Amino acid sequence: MDNAIKYTLWRLLPVVLVAIAAAAWFNDVQQGGPYVLRNLVPLAIMVLLAALVLHRGGGRWSGSGGRLPLGLVGYAIPALGLALYLHYAYAINLNGMFTDAAHPERLFQYLPIYTSGAGGIGFAIGWIAGRNV
Repeated sequence: MDNAIKYTLWRLLPVVLVAIAAAAWFNDVQQGGPYVLRNLVPLAIMVLLAALVLHRGGGRWSGSGGRLPLGLVGYAIPALGLALYLHYAYAINLNGMFTDAAHPERLFQYLPIYTSGAGGIGFAIGWIAGRNV
């Protein structure tokens, strides 16, 4: 096996493990509801972006310049952060946020759109900031 492929797989492993842990927790919070797979789409995008960054960099995070790695970080922070926060808020009913809601689980119906959109904006900001690196 080529060294670049070994390094790519080794460096991609933490991203995949974080995505798997988040996916398992999303499934637990949503209790296997109808929107679990939909909420895994932003995580899959994050893993694919990380694989692209490592592929372009020859197995190194910074091998392809600064644009893609900073774009990946810019995507991951709002996409993963917002999804984790809202699942946490739902799990503990943060400040009674879901007490009076008629269908509180519908939050998860549109959450992937919001988190992917926020991640896209973060990716653009990281991409622009990466021009100067």
